[in-house]
Amino acid sequence: MYELLFWNYLEGVYLNHQEVYEAIDEQETIEGLDELPVVVIINRIASVFSKWERVDENSWKNKDGVGAFQVKTTPQTVQIDCYGTEGKTMDVLVGIMEEFKCPLYDPQIPARYDEMYEEE
Repeated sequence: MYELLFWNYLEGVYLNHQEVYEAIDEQETIEGLDELPVVVIINRIASVFSKWERVDENSWKNKDGVGAFQVKTTPQTVQIDCYGTEGKTMDVLVGIMEEFKCPLYDPQIPARYDEMYEEE
């Protein structure tokens, strides 16, 4: 599995990304994160991946190739768990989230790709 995480900070707030990730993992509400239009985001993902099989409300499977992903949301965060998903598919998911001004946090590296990105 490969995790992709997305969130927005409130204006003027910039927290430790790893600590935010850990709080997301514990399903905590995080002071300093903005609320996201999660229903709109899920609908956008469903639209872009309309040719994929929708396994359930938040999961898609590529019926013409490899890969599947599941979207988990809170009012503040979107987490996409990718299973055997190709890089170009993950790029499409990242692009969708960029439409909502939500930069990627990649916990495998760990790095957040936003305008304040610096090597950690």
